[in-house]
Amino acid sequence: MTVSTHLTTTASSLVLSETEKTDISRSITTLSSRLDAYFGNNITSHFQFGSNTRGTILPRKADSNSDIDYMIVFDTSDGQKKPQTYLDRLRRFAAAKYSTSEISQSSPTIVLSLNHIKFELVPAIYSYGYQIPSPASSWQEWVATNPSGANQAIQDKNKAENYQIKPLVRLIKYWNATQGHLFTSFSIEEYIVGKCFWSCTTLRDYFYAFWNDFNCSYESSQNTKDRVVRAKKYAENAKQYENDGMPATAEAEIKKIVPAL
Repeated sequence: MTVSTHLTTTASSLVLSETEKTDISRSITTLSSRLDAYFGNNITSHFQFGSNTRGTILPRKADSNSDIDYMIVFDTSDGQKKPQTYLDRLRRFAAAKYSTSEISQSSPTIVLSLNHIKFELVPAIYSYGYQIPSPASSWQEWVATNPSGANQAIQDKNKAENYQIKPLVRLIKYWNATQGHLFTSFSIEEYIVGKCFWSCTTLRDYFYAFWNDFNCSYESSQNTKDRVVRAKKYAENAKQYENDGMPATAEAEIKKIVPAL
């Protein structure tokens, strides 16, 4: 094979199978009905968002942390509460309706682990747009979010860039998973959607362009910096091997970044 073939084949294998899609759809239908029955008028809406709605979720064979983000918008007509109040309500719901499943809080979400997928239940309120709890490290209690805006941004970028952006995102998220999740999945998507790709046409071009320009922030740990530098070097080596007419050696270098599944 070649670098191009390996990247294209791997990206294609990083999509959900029909069985996984069916299982997830069934679980979402069940979750929806249980939320309505449990909360009634205490919630105003609830819906799926995140990587699955953007077409960039990884199958669990590639990332055991792969999950479905699900937003539950609480009614605040009786006064807005602290984020933890809503998180506690979701925890009680999960305990009541999913008593045999693993339930935990991973601020600012409640994680519900089923056999085939994990749900991240995200409490929200609506005040001039959707607001979700801020990360524990933030001084704010709530932060604005725009799920539909994020979906549209990656759709537009994917279309403008030869439909190679979603495959690229999946490849980089796969690398990130093999490295112990150095970055959040959403931050990877944000970076790629915001990046300019000059003269790129194939997935191979986009992959090389990503690693040529990607760098850690100053605040990143030394471990993260080392792993990024290593991946950049593998990509640089692969490109040079290709230029030298050594496609098999180039592919071997690329597999050090994204192994075959």
